[in-house]
Amino acid sequence: MFRRHPVLSTLTVVYLALVAAVTLGPRPFDGRTESLVYRLVDLLARWESTAWVTYERLEFGANIAMFVPIGVFFLLLLGRRRWWLAILVAATLTVGIEAAQLAIPGRVSDPRDLLANTSGAVAGVVIGLMLTAGRARRLQASSRRRAALQH
Repeated sequence: MFRRHPVLSTLTVVYLALVAAVTLGPRPFDGRTESLVYRLVDLLARWESTAWVTYERLEFGANIAMFVPIGVFFLLLLGRRRWWLAILVAATLTVGIEAAQLAIPGRVSDPRDLLANTSGAVAGVVIGLMLTAGRARRLQASSRRRAALQH
């Protein structure tokens, strides 16, 4: 896979390292970042139209967003026909992260993260399928034309 797609493979590895740093580091935030997030949530709570934004919802959404690129990367690396494998690998990755967090002081393993991360990966796979659909149709049409010419 790395030889066929060296740039994509490198980007995937770099992104996975970033996700590992965020999810497996000793603390999810430093003091300044955490207070900034809480200040943002407090600010949004002042207005009725944005009061629904809570820390838990913001974190859930961030977990979804963090795994969207993983779904796209795995789909592109494994191919459109193996879209299900991209989802399975991403789900397995998130199970591994949550299991590892059990042993890391200061980290909290949350079953909701399994749902959020896997949902993000599924969204990424769907986005990847939509982005590659045109090229896939062109390749199929070209393949059919070549097959018709050979007969």
